[in-house]
Amino acid sequence: MNRVRRMYRFFHLDRRTMLRLMEACFYLALARILILLPFSRVAPILGVIQEETSRELTGEKKVLSPVHDAILLMSRHTFWDSRCLVKAIAALKMLERRGLESTLYLGVGRDDQGKMAAHAWLRCGPYYITGYESMDNYVVVGKFAKVIDK
Repeated sequence: MNRVRRMYRFFHLDRRTMLRLMEACFYLALARILILLPFSRVAPILGVIQEETSRELTGEKKVLSPVHDAILLMSRHTFWDSRCLVKAIAALKMLERRGLESTLYLGVGRDDQGKMAAHAWLRCGPYYITGYESMDNYVVVGKFAKVIDK
């Protein structure tokens, strides 16, 4: 699909979807910049280290699917690399903006060639927002609970 057709389709979306995709693009870019910084500076932004949020849903479930869809769609169309950690941080920020708590997990494991690999995924309540496709292949080595003060 060429760029003109993509632009045409984008501008013919409903306003809410268009704004959500623009927000996802912004947070994906921000997350990409954050992962270039030393992790010791980024960790406090992610939440409380080695803590988890509740597995009970504190917000509305109908908010989670559009966030997941926007992150997944926009990550395919960014000109920078938007892999698991970038997607997880972007989704964390989008959920934080909506007043929802989430937990970001960092894991390590082995890839198909036996080399060490890392992965990140995000959970909100009982639902996994990003990175759930392969999270079972990794051992959790870090978690960050983003608690929202009410």
